[in-house]
Formats: sequence, structure tokens, C-alpha cells
Amino acid sequence: MRKIIVLGATSGIGREVARIYAGKGCLVGITGRRQELLHELEQESPDCYVAASFDISDIASVESNLEALVSRLGGLDLLLLSSGYGKRNSELLPEPEQLAIKTDVAGFTAVVDWAFRYFKQQQHGQIAAISSIAGLRGNRFSPAYSASKSYNMTYMQSLRQLAHHQKLNIQITDIRPGFVDTCMAQGEGVFWSAPVPKAAGQIIKAVDKQKDIVYVTKRWRLIAMVVKLIPRVIFERI
Repeated sequence: MRKIIVLGATSGIGREVARIYAGKGCLVGITGRRQELLHELEQESPDCYVAASFDISDIASVESNLEALVSRLGGLDLLLLSSGYGKRNSELLPEPEQLAIKTDVAGFTAVVDWAFRYFKQQQHGQIAAISSIAGLRGNRFSPAYSASKSYNMTYMQSLRQLAHHQKLNIQITDIRPGFVDTCMAQGEGVFWSAPVPKAAGQIIKAVDKQKDIVYVTKRWRLIAMVVKLIPRVIFERI
């Protein structure tokens, strides 16, 4: 039985990904801050889920919580990080910016570093994490979120290079969604918003094929190409 941890399984993409993997007969460790939502998911198929409620922004507890969850699972083949925080904040209010940094930078780093060390010792494994197309360039609507997603992309590329250099059998998959129909994709300017089941299905397909980078849905690869080509002096005035 394949053993998987999905961090951020209380809602949205993470919850749907956990459901699909459980339906495939995997043993899925599910985490998140809201214990009652994890319990609801666990009750759908008690033999397929192992739940552990914790917050990745509590950096000091990340390692012990993950080790305890892996012990309950009896091993680990794939860690998929879907936990994240993003909020429009053109006013630059301190709390949203700091929470994005604490979750999407510090928490992210604590999780993927632990997973890399674990898989290095085990000599195989896969780390998949959800970044965002927002990380390709800065974004005036949500500065900390776009910057943190850029950090995620660069960090995963660094881990991929590190695994190659050390000749490790560790696959790193960077998942870059555009707009997905979740609470984080709200407000004006939202387009090509994908239903959560469609996005989750494409994510799982790419993860199972052990791709390095995947855009969700696939059409967002075109947007990514255009965004990268816009000259800086023009982009900053859009």
C-alpha cells in the first residue's frame, strides 16, 4: 500500500487530492489546522486515512508531528504540501504579510527540508508542493504571497539540483496552479478558474508521472510563457 502525507487536507485542493488517493487504495496521512474537518474526512473511509492536526507555521513542532504521523502510517512514499496562506493586501497590512511569510516560507521550508532528509535516509521518495503561477512575477495585489510562491519555486529547484548532485532517488514536483475555485481565488480579475476536482486530477496525474514542474490547468503554461516575456518596465506599469 502506497503511503502518502497530504498537508493542508482540510479544504480545497489538498482535501480533494487526499480523497482521490484514498480512493486509489493508498494510506493517506492528512493534516491541517482544523481538526473537525480532518475528522469529517477520516470518517468517509477510516481504513484509508490517518489524521493529525497541526499548523506548519509552528516551526518548532513540524519535525515531531511529521515523524509521529509517519510512524502511524508505517512509512512514507510521497509528501504533498498543499498548506498555504494567501490574501489580497494592497494596503500592506502587517498581519496578512507576516502570516504568508510564516506559513509559505518558514513553514514550507521546515516541511520540505524534513521530507528531503527523511527520503535521503530512506534512499527514495517524492516531494510535491503547490506553489502558484503568482510566483512568476511580483503582484501588487498580494506582495507577500507572490514573493513566497517565487521562493517555493526556487527552493524546489534547489532541492532538485541537490538531489541530482548527491545522486539521490528523490523526485521534486513543483505544482503551479492558476486560478482554482477555492476561497483563495476570489476577487476581480479571476479567469480560467478550474473546478477543484479537475485541478486535483491533473495534479495527481503529474505527480504519479513524477514530473518536475506542472501547470494546473494545462492552459496556464501559455500564460506563464507570456508573463515571463513581458519586459520589466512594462510589467511594473500594468
